[in-house]
This record gives sequence, structure tokens and C-alpha cells, in this order.
Amino acid sequence: MEETIIREFRKRAAAVSVDEPMSAHTTFRAGGKASCFAEPTEEELAELMSFVTREGLPYFVLGNGSNVLFSDAGYDGLVISIGKNMAQIRTDGGAITAGAGALLSAVAAEALRQGLTGLAFASGIPGSVGGGVFMNAGAYGGELKDVISRVTALTPAGEKKTYRTEELDFSYRHSIFAAEAAGEIVLSADFSLKEGDPDRIRETMQVLNARRREKQPLEFPSAGSTFKRPEGHFAGQLIQEAGLMGYAVGDAMVSTKHAGFVVNTGKASSSDIYAVICHVQEKVLETSGVHLEPEVRLIGNFGR
Repeated sequence: MEETIIREFRKRAAAVSVDEPMSAHTTFRAGGKASCFAEPTEEELAELMSFVTREGLPYFVLGNGSNVLFSDAGYDGLVISIGKNMAQIRTDGGAITAGAGALLSAVAAEALRQGLTGLAFASGIPGSVGGGVFMNAGAYGGELKDVISRVTALTPAGEKKTYRTEELDFSYRHSIFAAEAAGEIVLSADFSLKEGDPDRIRETMQVLNARRREKQPLEFPSAGSTFKRPEGHFAGQLIQEAGLMGYAVGDAMVSTKHAGFVVNTGKASSSDIYAVICHVQEKVLETSGVHLEPEVRLIGNFGR
């Protein structure tokens, strides 16, 4: 990226780096370098967005990196990390307002401290609020659409916009931000919760997280569930029935603990991970007639 452009980024945000390895910012621990990487505050984000939109520059918005795979070639543009500089959490009665960079686990922990029920399902989700809203994250029967009352977003022009829940087009792993509002960035979300018994909330969290540790390969880097749940089926079951548990390319492997996870057992490249994903899709389609759609977002050129 041109030095003049990098200087313009640095005028607008204090934390800007060059040739940043995306393996350090994604839970797969794989991926090449981003030409430029920024960790803005909310005020800096508005300035950055106005600039990149006006100049027509490529950018990608990254949350906690828990549902993303960057190619080995990296990203030729600006990666905007919505993280620690936008992670404030505020409470007011039965409502919690959390910045897009706050971890869902941190919001769930704050709900527990305040004796508010409804977010226990999110206590083990590794993503951020922004990413969670983008894909309507969920687990164990709960989804963010069930507890969010309002979302504030930033338009490409750097202006704030507020959405009520009914305007967000929430469905399975989908929101308006993944479709019509593409280009808008989640700034914060308001959670509407109810008073509950802290001991029961804590017990529910402990039970769900124990189940997660028992069933999921948390000992290896991954992006969580690699594939969306196909209608009428479970991805992991289809993959297991296709005889693919333990299938590997390099250090990328279909987990032997839960077939719905592709894991990095060592130093897997993004190409290795992608090759496993493609092979799983092909074999499951061959054996069951079901096409598995990746839940993981693929960023960059993967050669297919």
C-alpha cells in the first residue's frame, strides 16, 4: 500500500500497523499479512470510514477473528479491528449496552454480575458483540436476536444509524449487516434482559461450558463450527457418516472429537484448512446429497 495512504490512515487513527500477520488476530491462527491494520476508537473509526469510502479503498472489518479465515496471501487493503478500543460495557437496570469490540463472554459475565438472565448461552461463544450481531450468533438454543433490543451502526459515510430488533432481519446466522446494509459497521448493541437468580444463572453457564469442553475440540485453534447447519440435518453427523473424522491436509484436520470442527493441530496454512473444507463439502455431497455451506468467512484468494 502506498506510503501516502498509510500516512492518511495514521492521521485518523493512533494504532495503525503495516504488514500485520492475520494469524495473530484470528482463532484459526492462520493467514497471511494485511497491508494495513488499524485498531480505532469509535471516533477514529468514523474518520477512517469517511476516508476509505471517499477514496474507494479496500477494507475489511474484523471482530475477534473467531469466524474468519484469511488466505495465505493475506489482504491487500485495510483491516479495521473492532476490539479493545471499542469494548465498553454499561448497565442500566435490566439493560446492558456493549461496544462492538466487547467479547460476548464478557457481556454474559456482566449480566451474571448484575443478576440478569438470558445471556448464559453466550458465555462460551468466542466472538465479539459486533461479529455476533453480524451473524446472529447463537448456541444451545439461544440466539442474539432473542436478547437484543437495539443496534447502533456506522454507515460508510461515517454517520450513525440506529436499528430496532425488528429492522435487523435476524435469522439463522444472518442479519441485515450481512445483506442489505453491507458496508455498515456495528458500533454497539443494547441487550434487554430480565432479573434472575445469580446462582441459577451461574449454574446454567457452568453446565453449558462443561458441555462445550466435553463435546468440542477446544484444545486446538479453530473457528468454531466450520459449516452452517443444513436444514433437516446436522453438519457434524453428515461429516462423521462420510467417514471424514481425522481427515487431514498438513496440520489441518477434521476433529476426531467433533466432526463439525476443522482444527489447526500445529502449523496449518490457510490453504491446508481450505483444502479440508473443500474435501468435506465434496464427500458429504457425494454420500448424502447435502451441500454444506461454510459458516467461516473466507477472505482473500483461495484459488477456486
